[in-house]
Amino acid sequence: MDRRDFVTTSIGASLGSMLAAAEGRAQASPAAPQVLELRWYRFRFGPMEARWSEYAKDVLIPALNRAGVKPVGAFGVAVGPDSPSVLVLLPHPSAESVVTLAARVTADAEYERAAAAFRSLAASDPPYVRRESSLLVAFDRAPSLELRSEPLASPSRIFELRTYESHNEAAGATKIEMFEESGEIEIFRRVGITPVFFARNVVGPGLPSLTYLVVFADAAAREKAWAAFREDPEWVKLRAAPRYANSEILTNIHSMILRPTAFSQI
Repeated sequence: MDRRDFVTTSIGASLGSMLAAAEGRAQASPAAPQVLELRWYRFRFGPMEARWSEYAKDVLIPALNRAGVKPVGAFGVAVGPDSPSVLVLLPHPSAESVVTLAARVTADAEYERAAAAFRSLAASDPPYVRRESSLLVAFDRAPSLELRSEPLASPSRIFELRTYESHNEAAGATKIEMFEESGEIEIFRRVGITPVFFARNVVGPGLPSLTYLVVFADAAAREKAWAAFREDPEWVKLRAAPRYANSEILTNIHSMILRPTAFSQI
């Protein structure tokens, strides 16, 4: 099993404990929140990305689906750092699914056969420059990926990935409260900022933080929706509350515009 392609079982015990604790805080939710893995595959300009894309489309994503991980999102960076790169989104039903994924795929003879050539690439001609992963737990009130229908499933759709970092856990919890308890998610939906997921980051850089992914029919729809959000009376009132001021609960906001690959399932 290629350790660069799947979460390794060597970290299973500590990772499982961490994610199980995160899940335990959400047991009152009617549906257990999904555990989301975000994988960044970073490439050099040239044939590297096209070769990896063929492998992902024909070998990796089908194997992940057979292992119970679906739908799998795959997105190229349209606006943001580290281009060329591809972001892969893997939804898991539980922490156990994360830590046992490598074993499940290793047992897949079809994957082992189809991936052999790609996995045997030499260090002088690597499959990618770097692969990095972060793990998130979905919000209680948005416990699973939300899939789109037309026009948000059209080829023109674009996605926006945003991460909000806070200076401590209490501030981060207040921002989550703002989304879940105070209606910010509902405002998003009303003005046309359509969620794919909202999640709290539990493993990765820039903690404490939360990340969300939203989708728009096209670039013009994105501009229109954010303009409506900024002027929405409920948002204007909410952001004016002293305890919700950005300066009190956020240190940084990172935003990227993504386009789905031809083989993305989201």
